[in-house]
Amino acid sequence: MEMMIRPLLMCFILCVVYATSKPTEKKDRIHHEEPLSHLEHDDSKGYDYDHEAFLGKEEAKTFDELTPEQSKHRLGLIVDRIDENKDGFVTEEELKAWIKKAQKKYIYDNVDRQWKDFDMNNDGLISWEEYKNVTYGTYLDDPEPDGEYNYKQMMARDERRFKTADKNGDMIADKEEFTAFLHPEDYEHMKNIVVLETMEDIDKNGDGFIDLQEYIGDMYNHEDEMEEPEWVATERQQFNEFRDKNKDGKMDKEETLDWILPSDYDHAEAEAKHLVYESDSDKDGKLTKEEIVNKYDLFVGSQATDFGEALVRHDEF
Repeated sequence: MEMMIRPLLMCFILCVVYATSKPTEKKDRIHHEEPLSHLEHDDSKGYDYDHEAFLGKEEAKTFDELTPEQSKHRLGLIVDRIDENKDGFVTEEELKAWIKKAQKKYIYDNVDRQWKDFDMNNDGLISWEEYKNVTYGTYLDDPEPDGEYNYKQMMARDERRFKTADKNGDMIADKEEFTAFLHPEDYEHMKNIVVLETMEDIDKNGDGFIDLQEYIGDMYNHEDEMEEPEWVATERQQFNEFRDKNKDGKMDKEETLDWILPSDYDHAEAEAKHLVYESDSDKDGKLTKEEIVNKYDLFVGSQATDFGEALVRHDEF
């Protein structure tokens, strides 16, 4: 079977591209959190930001053609899905989890596209053996130790990441576990793997740390005949003042984690708090379906409900 190029291999190839690219081009290893919406969050001007945050951009559009009654009905169905423990209440944590899931829809769509390529027996699961055979089948059939890429090393890294994503330890991934495998930067329990793989890529002398030379060398392909770009000096300063927190001249795992996966402002948490605050009429810290539906305009209500009602009236003729 033809070997498939997947994210890790693509990452390897990109490293080669970076190594041969213009020295003034900077590589950014920081995983930036996507905003919930690029719209302004100002409730006095409308709730479009909240709609996209709660539903995701594409799903929010579908509500723009619904009447208030239709919006309330569909919102009620969504509330049943948000209430994971089925106790009749939506907590801030459940709302936060829902918002994060809505914002990760593009990731899930990507996983869905790849799923059928790896689930060879169509059992709704992907085992490590299935993934390994599809991705590295050609190499396994005819190993080439002197080939262009070190597939043995890449396969070992994949297996280590697969084991970390596989929470129950059976080496068989369900959809969520496979998503964590393909997109580890988005999962709390996968952060150590992201850090470890990053350090392995940058730590050229193998001492388990990233020193200043390795840090700059990862971003900047130095050529003696060219003048060093200004941003390189800025990055040296960043390393000395902010990256190397304990001032020992190198970054350890914790410092590398702070660098590539910064614990910035949690947009989903802030939005969940906002939605609860605006909807919790009895101020008990959690929401009933009635409280949410009563504020449907905040969660899903369209600013174009007149257009939605016109469509319904048109259908009646």
